[in-house]
Amino acid sequence: MSASLPNGYGATLDQAAGPSPEAGSAARPTAHVIALGELPDLAETGERVLAGPANPLHQVTVRLQVSVGEVAMTVGELLAAQQHRVLVLDRHVDQPVDVLLEGRVVARGQLVAVDDRFAVRITQLPLPLKT
Repeated sequence: MSASLPNGYGATLDQAAGPSPEAGSAARPTAHVIALGELPDLAETGERVLAGPANPLHQVTVRLQVSVGEVAMTVGELLAAQQHRVLVLDRHVDQPVDVLLEGRVVARGQLVAVDDRFAVRITQLPLPLKT
């Protein structure tokens, strides 16, 4: 089998020809290296080229969540809950909230108000990553 990528970046994938599988036996796949042709020099085509230490990851937009705490309860307790019931969380008011990215804590901070909206003042960051 042979495949070609668009824009002339010719890539090929060869599948070894082996004996055809007999009835009832499973064919064994064979893996081969995919070779990509040389990428064109974007400077020659007039397209913008990233210069210096610019990191394209800095332009990626992420969505953060803030966790103020948790409470453990049974499904029965949840189903029996009534309007105005107060759920007491596992954190004290003076403890920092967690700032989460994909469910992992990436920072901690203090819950504050900005105008009529909640906000987080970052108070703890992990060691900085290399850029």
